[in-house]
Amino acid sequence: MNEILTGFIRALELMASLDPELMDITARTLMISLSSTIIAAVVAVPLASVIDSREFHGKRVIINIIQTLYSMPTVLVGLFVFLLISRSGPLGSFNLLFTPAGMILGQSILILPLVTGFSLTALRSVKPELRDLARSLGATEYQVMMKVIAEARYAVMAAIILGFGRAISEVGVAIMLGGNIRGFTRVMTTAISLETSKGNIELSIALGIILLLISLIVNTALNHFQEK
Repeated sequence: MNEILTGFIRALELMASLDPELMDITARTLMISLSSTIIAAVVAVPLASVIDSREFHGKRVIINIIQTLYSMPTVLVGLFVFLLISRSGPLGSFNLLFTPAGMILGQSILILPLVTGFSLTALRSVKPELRDLARSLGATEYQVMMKVIAEARYAVMAAIILGFGRAISEVGVAIMLGGNIRGFTRVMTTAISLETSKGNIELSIALGIILLLISLIVNTALNHFQEK
């Protein structure tokens, strides 16, 4: 018990002193997670809008596939992207393996179905009368899609925040694609795993506290947009 208490006290000291390694890992984690969330959102929201605004054969199947991919194991995504960006893979010439860029790519793919699916749910909640009114006023299909997105903006933002929460808390993709290289690809989740195995409990606890605080902020923002 005393060791745990000592670990918490030392962790708070590291945070109060803005320990360089602690700040470096935290900043890198936020950069990678935010970048992957932005990329996923740029792809997912328009994709969800296209699926929502059109009726076509197999639409229900596509939606079921997207929803199934919500629970896609992170190691499976890591394996797929690893084969894609490894030296013998089709993107091997870009040297993305064991780099932050490779991690961003992997996390973007991981959260893409989640952001797409929940954005689609948000867009489908908009009343059909809005679309009909926009069309009757002469709006193009693109303008109708933009109006629907604007109407469902709070729910869409909630979907994006949910994707960020998934990205920042995952481990499998980060280890498989980043390699947990100190000062280069090490993020909070992989650092906690490594430092705990090394017995450096203080740094692990400090990182865990920061990760919990970020999760609290994410959940608070998510609840705010859901209430909207």
